[in-house]
Amino acid sequence: MRELALFELNCVCYCSHPPEGCKDFQQADTEHLSRWKRWKRTSSKSLKKALSEVKGFSSYLVLWRHDIHSIEGKFGTGIQSYFSFLRFLVLLNFIIFILMFSFITLPIIISKYGIFNNTIVNISPKYIDNCTIYEPSGNKGLVYFYTYLQDLLSGTGILEVTSLFYGYYTIDAIWISTMRYNLPLAYLLATFAYLALSLLWIIKRSVEGFKQNLVHDADPFQSYCNKVFAGWDFCITDPNAARLKHRSLQCELQTDLQEEKLKQKIAERTMKEKLRIYSLRIFINIIVLAILSGFFYSIYRVTVFSQENSNDVDNANFQANLLVQYLPSMVITLANFIGPLIFSFLIRFEDYTPAFEIKMTLLRCVFLRLANIGVLLFSLWSQISDCGTDKCKPCGYNYKLYPCWESDVGQEMYKLMIFDFIVILAVPLFVDFPRMLLVTHCSCKLVQWFGLQEFGISDSVLEIIYGQTICWIGTFFAPLLPAIATIKYFVIFYIKKICLKHTRKPAARPIRASSSNFFFLLVLLIGLILAFIPVGVSIARIPSSKACGPFRNFNTSWEVIPDTIVTFPTGLQQVLFGMASEAFAVPFFMIICIIMFYFTALARAHKRVVEQLREQLVLHGFTFQEMLMCDLA
Repeated sequence: MRELALFELNCVCYCSHPPEGCKDFQQADTEHLSRWKRWKRTSSKSLKKALSEVKGFSSYLVLWRHDIHSIEGKFGTGIQSYFSFLRFLVLLNFIIFILMFSFITLPIIISKYGIFNNTIVNISPKYIDNCTIYEPSGNKGLVYFYTYLQDLLSGTGILEVTSLFYGYYTIDAIWISTMRYNLPLAYLLATFAYLALSLLWIIKRSVEGFKQNLVHDADPFQSYCNKVFAGWDFCITDPNAARLKHRSLQCELQTDLQEEKLKQKIAERTMKEKLRIYSLRIFINIIVLAILSGFFYSIYRVTVFSQENSNDVDNANFQANLLVQYLPSMVITLANFIGPLIFSFLIRFEDYTPAFEIKMTLLRCVFLRLANIGVLLFSLWSQISDCGTDKCKPCGYNYKLYPCWESDVGQEMYKLMIFDFIVILAVPLFVDFPRMLLVTHCSCKLVQWFGLQEFGISDSVLEIIYGQTICWIGTFFAPLLPAIATIKYFVIFYIKKICLKHTRKPAARPIRASSSNFFFLLVLLIGLILAFIPVGVSIARIPSSKACGPFRNFNTSWEVIPDTIVTFPTGLQQVLFGMASEAFAVPFFMIICIIMFYFTALARAHKRVVEQLREQLVLHGFTFQEMLMCDLA
């Protein structure tokens, strides 16, 4: 209450006296404070000023700050949200790479130079005769130059025996003086850490986007008032920055007006028009389901054919055998390229709002792309666990076909990422650029009717979400895959920027950034949750390879956790095993549900209070207007 009274006195002083009088009043108020409180107030002001200066300086160190600001001013916040999303993934993958490299790759590299002592994984005697034979397909003798290109594209040969893949990490422990560094435990904990880091970071950004979306959707009139009366930044002094801010506000208002126009159009539809639109949407959704089913069946048949014929060593035609081996990745990439084009064409006839149009297209493409990865992994695991005619009896998996199955899965994820990157590079070079030249230099009516390709935000976002899902799945099998993803997204930023400015045009219907940011992160969260499934199955269910990797001495990768807990004191063991039991999990889940219910009820109560305050403001406004009318009368 004292602070409120001081604030009111300061306001009164400022309104009724000149600024010098206010300063005298503040000085007199400060003199009545004790020495400790004066020091505390001065320190607080100095700290806030220092933090503000540090924050202002750090804003200049933000990656692509000027580029994204320029894109926002020229093309609106909708397209700017895509590039901000891309920057977030670059930072996320770079941090994951630092995590994996620091705790897994760097200790191995240091130990191989003899700086620290290390021990190799001990293999159980029952596995020595059958399961430990692993001969990577490294290049031996004189090889052709295109063999290195093939290795670069497929992850075989030289790359297979490097630190990029799981099979390279065969050390069990590293001794730093008398301290033992448990590499299998570090490998598993680093995997959990990058998944948890991704989850928490995405949730944090999603909550921020949800708040913005909630504020915007709460009252459209409030949104207009904020943009018109409080949207301008009066600290802008640079003419170029002022011009960009003006364009950004113009694009946002254009988006709001267009959405209101569409809402009005939807509200004015007759029953006949509604029946026509709903029938058309049902028909288009049937077509979409048929297309998805066709893609899934094609990928399944191609994957089965490749698994049955790619290991035919007696095949005289090596090039044909190589084509069969890479056929699933090629078909998946082709389906991922054709599918979004078809969906983007069909969505135009369904008459949705721009924001919902992007959401619907993304959902359809997400099912396509993520299901493609699922079909590929399912086919690989079915071959790895194929125990017909007692193939898996000695080792628990098909060791003859997959002696180091983790590296094989890592190679498939590596190929998918490389092929996806090649397609992203090839489309602007061989499709967008020639189309731009034709539109610019050819006056043919047909060419001018096609015009430049629109910059599809949904397609572009889905490309990077698909690649990020591959990275999350593949990092367990290829620990340095995040480094490749970081370079890939870094290059994609500049490719998309050039396409946006020179070879493509902005969408005819602009979208709002507040809703787009939240939905992009929601789809990314779906990709992360789906990535948990294959990684979790590989860790907990499928037997680990006995010929490579740090988990050769364990039946599954998960067994390193209880094996480490056994070395703890008895009391700590009981606590940890108790936390993993159902007796702890069920009450913990119930408590979490109660807490969630409490916060949900609290949010609803706050929402009702806000609505009541708005109604009171409206009533006060009417009362004030009536008083003015009476005074004028």
